Amino acid sequence: MTFFHSLSGPHAVPQDHGCALLGFERLHLTPGQTHSGQTGEREVLLVVLSGKARVEVSGRVFESVGGRPNVFAGLPHSVYLPRNSTYTVTALSRLEAALPSAPSDLDTEPYEIRPEQVNTGQWGTLNYTRQFREILVQPNGLPASRLIVGETITPSGNWSTYPPHKHEVNEGPEVFHEEMYYFRVSSPEGFGLARHYSPERGYDTTYTVRDDTLLSIPHGYHTYAAAPGYQSYYLWFLAGDGRTQGVRLDPEVGWVQKTVGMV
Repeated sequence: MTFFHSLSGPHAVPQDHGCALLGFERLHLTPGQTHSGQTGEREVLLVVLSGKARVEVSGRVFESVGGRPNVFAGLPHSVYLPRNSTYTVTALSRLEAALPSAPSDLDTEPYEIRPEQVNTGQWGTLNYTRQFREILVQPNGLPASRLIVGETITPSGNWSTYPPHKHEVNEGPEVFHEEMYYFRVSSPEGFGLARHYSPERGYDTTYTVRDDTLLSIPHGYHTYAAAPGYQSYYLWFLAGDGRTQGVRLDPEVGWVQKTVGMV
């Protein structure tokens, strides 16, 4: 089992990532190229990272999805693909797209989530501020079975997902959710550091995050820091018990959260 993956190729599907519910695919398509698939008993959110696409889902067509030049220069445009759907993605320009997925028992129609529907704001303070973009969260009125999806932009030199938290059991405020982070970095030589650890499970690993990498978090505390000089992005997506999130902060450093309203 490997929690951290470097992705490559036009169609990347990480294997043996440790999550029982979550799945992930990343597409790179050239103009005019197509990719087709079936969702089976899963729901999928197609998030356009850059470029523009025509998306057909079980006979319904979304003619022009996307448009931002990269993940740092605009809000996401997405299409929800319900379970038991057949879909085709046609690149209208050079296209990058992410497809997080989870098991679903919901029968609903496909729909798009336009950039103006994305909720944005800031989390944290001082050198652990970061900008969030909530795409498919509760309660935003959009139907989904398990998936929770959003994006985070971490400024140069800042920490993100701080203080570290976990969500692996249903206990007190904590609610069980698996999670994955798909990372992009503003320059090819840029990097960040992700710490993933669990005192109870006996691991504590720090990964060097590069562009086009994936961290799988079936359990354990997690946090991330962007190297100075480089802006970082990650697509975060969760699946677990319900769609209301609940976390437990690392008790050794969780006190930092209490300072947010004081500074």
